[in-house]
Amino acid sequence: MSVAKITFSALTLSTAATVAIARDQVQIAGSSTVLPYASIVAEAFGENFEYPTPVVESGGSSAGLKRFCEGVGKNTIDIANASRQIKPSELEVCQANGVTDIIEMRIGYDGIVFASEKGGNEFAYTAADWFLALSDQILIEGKLVDNPNQSWSSVNADLQDQPLKAFIPGTKHGTREVFEDKVILAGCEATGALDALKDANGGDEKAAEKACITLRTDGVSVDIDGDYTETLARIESNKNGIGIFGLAFYENNTDKLQVATMEGVIPTVESISSGEYPVSRPLYMYLKQAHLEVIPGLKDFAEFFVLDEIAGEDGPLAEYGLVADPELETTQEIVANGQTIADAN
Repeated sequence: MSVAKITFSALTLSTAATVAIARDQVQIAGSSTVLPYASIVAEAFGENFEYPTPVVESGGSSAGLKRFCEGVGKNTIDIANASRQIKPSELEVCQANGVTDIIEMRIGYDGIVFASEKGGNEFAYTAADWFLALSDQILIEGKLVDNPNQSWSSVNADLQDQPLKAFIPGTKHGTREVFEDKVILAGCEATGALDALKDANGGDEKAAEKACITLRTDGVSVDIDGDYTETLARIESNKNGIGIFGLAFYENNTDKLQVATMEGVIPTVESISSGEYPVSRPLYMYLKQAHLEVIPGLKDFAEFFVLDEIAGEDGPLAEYGLVADPELETTQEIVANGQTIADAN
């Protein structure tokens, strides 16, 4: 969708005088899933306010939060985009570096979809299928063994006889963590391998879960450290490839990709917003309260982002593929009041 299609005639936009400080441009980094939404709003903000257009960079949720937690001041970013919630360990790093007051903005929801070349074999997956395809060790006849599967039909006789090749988000991406938790770990439990791994690790559940999500390294599973465009390029050069994408990216590339069902559910805005589709997740932006009064336009940008006309179900972000948060009003209040994570707890 072109940003030019966004109309703001219904909005009442206000501008504020720019104060003279060392940096007068909002700086954002993080999730490649959130990147297109942040870019759309940043461009619209620059066109409608007397502030410079915010700078939006990608790099992945973990990388963005690492930069966010480096400290406060003109040499640090103002906002981290994330396709997962900030971890307690990351909050500890932030605290240690003086980033003590953090505002959590839930901007909407997205689904993780499993897509392949348009016109190729169609697939109907379960979480167990993906565990049996990609995990380093699986359970066969009651024993944990190195994964021998080489085709989807060897994983599940009901699936296509197509060689296994999966392009998955690299470890710095928040999407990877959701995939591990909601697909690989769920499949591990469904096949009974989690209990077997727990026994093998002396009852240590955390060790068993770590073993569940340890993926094979023989080339079947390929980490993609770039964004979804790189995953798409890999599929275009490998017709057997199955890629993991956000719903919005898939919906904007339906001329090239076809999507699989997961646990019998087709990923759509409706199935994600209802919770029926099993692999969905909230998307976040994390904002430094300490920067609100010193970075021109930062608060205006945050409030602008979560307006009904922007992030609501009829806004341009929904048009691009964001699933609107039914509790968006709560996030609007959090931003307006500058409520921090600590204040909410």
